Amino acid sequence: MKKSLLVVLSLVLFQFSLLAKNPARPDEGMWLPMLVERLNHTDMQKYGLRLSAKELYDINHSSLKDGIVSMGFFCTGEIVSDKGMFLTNHHCGYETIQQHSTTDHDYLTDGFWAQQLSDELPVEGVTAYILNYMADVTAEVLDSVNDKTTEADRQIIVRRRIAALQAKYNPDNIYHLDIKSFFNGNEYYMFVYHQFGDVRLVAAPPESIGKFGGDTDNWMWPRHTGDFSMFRIYTAADGSNAPFHKDNVPYKPKHVIPVSLKGVQKDDYAMIWGYPGTTDRYLSSYGIKEALEITNQSIVDIRDKKLKTMKMHMDTDPAVRIQYAAKYAQTANYWKYFIGQTKGLKNNKVLDKKLALEQQYLQWAAADNQRFEKYGNALKLIEQGYEKNKPYALPLTYLEEAIFQGPEQIYYGFSFFNIYMMLQQYQSADKATKAELWKEIEAEAANLQAESTAHFKDINASTDQDLFVALLGMYFENVAHDYTAYSLDKKENKKYIIDQINKKYKGKIENYAQVIYSKSILTDPSRLKAFLDKPNYKSLAADPGFELTLAMVNSIREVYGAMEENDLMLDEGRRLFVDGLRQMMPEKKFYPNANSTLRMTYGQVKDYAPADAVEYNYFTTLDGLMAKEDANNPEFVVPAKLKELYKNKDFGPYADKDGTMHTCFLTTNDITGGNSGSPVMDAQGNLIGIAFDGNWEAMSGDIFYEQNIQRTINVDIRYVLFIIDKLGNSKHLIDEMVLVQ
Repeated sequence: MKKSLLVVLSLVLFQFSLLAKNPARPDEGMWLPMLVERLNHTDMQKYGLRLSAKELYDINHSSLKDGIVSMGFFCTGEIVSDKGMFLTNHHCGYETIQQHSTTDHDYLTDGFWAQQLSDELPVEGVTAYILNYMADVTAEVLDSVNDKTTEADRQIIVRRRIAALQAKYNPDNIYHLDIKSFFNGNEYYMFVYHQFGDVRLVAAPPESIGKFGGDTDNWMWPRHTGDFSMFRIYTAADGSNAPFHKDNVPYKPKHVIPVSLKGVQKDDYAMIWGYPGTTDRYLSSYGIKEALEITNQSIVDIRDKKLKTMKMHMDTDPAVRIQYAAKYAQTANYWKYFIGQTKGLKNNKVLDKKLALEQQYLQWAAADNQRFEKYGNALKLIEQGYEKNKPYALPLTYLEEAIFQGPEQIYYGFSFFNIYMMLQQYQSADKATKAELWKEIEAEAANLQAESTAHFKDINASTDQDLFVALLGMYFENVAHDYTAYSLDKKENKKYIIDQINKKYKGKIENYAQVIYSKSILTDPSRLKAFLDKPNYKSLAADPGFELTLAMVNSIREVYGAMEENDLMLDEGRRLFVDGLRQMMPEKKFYPNANSTLRMTYGQVKDYAPADAVEYNYFTTLDGLMAKEDANNPEFVVPAKLKELYKNKDFGPYADKDGTMHTCFLTTNDITGGNSGSPVMDAQGNLIGIAFDGNWEAMSGDIFYEQNIQRTINVDIRYVLFIIDKLGNSKHLIDEMVLVQ
């Protein structure tokens, strides 16, 4: 056993020594566009790119970056018309489609196709962002920091400097400005965005196409999902940002991405631009151990319970199915993700690879006294931080997953903190202050009332109550008593909720839930309205639902408080470790972890062989979709019209040269969540597909890029056009695009 481990370590050490002498292969990496000319352009040209660096990223003239849209920093889109229309994934638009769906107009089932601008539907709560420019502000952020600055002081200085720079570069708040940490606090970059508050849904296929394969096919290859939807940005008449208004006009973009009808071949150049959310490529072996031993399986267990509870209600009521469709999909996506990540971490021996790298790092640090003084303690700080935080890992996971992403009632209570504090202050205020304060209370009550309609629209009380019982039951069963929710009595003594349940409700959470759902203002719109019409401190403070929210807040504050010093230790260790790695491999081109900022990745169209005797082609066709049809399984239902088009081979100009209708294809691009909807482009910058998933065998890829097997799954843009034209009868939308052969 020890001998085999030493063999693995020595092999991996050899691989890392090669990396130190050679840059990472272009397939790997989420690169900052502003650095393309210095770091990437030569490699991109070797792969086949035919655009100049300025055509990719330029702050003074139109460039490719101007055609990339962030949808609220949770998904990506690409502008394909001079009227501000952009494509993204169906699952990115799923919540919008669900919000506009009813049992009479079920756009989830039937699809939606706006035939004219006036038919397009407003999107609530989503702002579109397009990058104006980015800049390195490391020197300005860290100008008062040195090696002797404590981690706590360092973070205070950084926060103050960032606030000052935001005021300096965006004094009128015209732009959206972010300054973010890179390489674990070793560098800082500023991102200045144009922002657009009027976004509208243009089109979406039925979910039998946009979600074909459902949870069964999620993260899997081969894939046949038409995962796309279409939106449009609107502005005021002068082109400036404006909230939704009937007089707004379609946005006039600086760059429109042409759409290719050529199709893809194996080894073709492929690049993806977008807003990847989170990766942890510099995660230590200690972080991997925590994921494998504590957090991942807990997340899977909690989400599994949540999915089964929702599904039980969704299967018995069409209205509930629509209400919970988006919530179910969002929960299921990362339920399966964490199953796959755990499997990938084990199968791909990621822990061994990290241990080997850390051993190399320790040897490098120890080889020089000055180097050891600065970097030699980094991994020890990380180890100690994880060890001290170990008691809190499970409670924090349950609070985040089972409580604040569980039943709607608990998290909804956060909305009432402001009015709670105002009412509390009102109790002891003098007469003059009370008069002024009451106006603020009435205004806050009006806001809460206005927002309540949208909140209750997608909640079924019976479903939420069952989620409450199931998830709180797991929380109290799996989290140690002293880390669970509590309130404070007048003497500041802790009163644990579980003790109250055991004493007052005979240990039955069902009985506790019945009280909350029959009495709390947070669970019923009529009770809420009665309170907001005459808000008073006593009734809110005594509300059983709000009491529970406060108790959960007490718990999470205590957990975060206990972890604060340990997290500072971890932050310092990680920052020094990453800095040390970059010093250790000076010839290697390093890329930062994803953090919802614009990145590019480049590679090739490529097949792969994930296991012995298993080889996957790089594309799928409509033939494969039809072969998967199962009329008794809602995940694999094929619309009648699609079957008719397939039977008649009515593919229009969108079929491949051999007459087949391609559906999806694979590339070696390096993406993660947030890249959903990202454009896949060829060597000329033409759109060839839309990225929508990673592959199952490389689910550990957010932590360690798996060179031979990691793939991005993309819907072929020709399949998208085929669905829009032939199934959606919406060729007018294609006519807005610039098509190239």
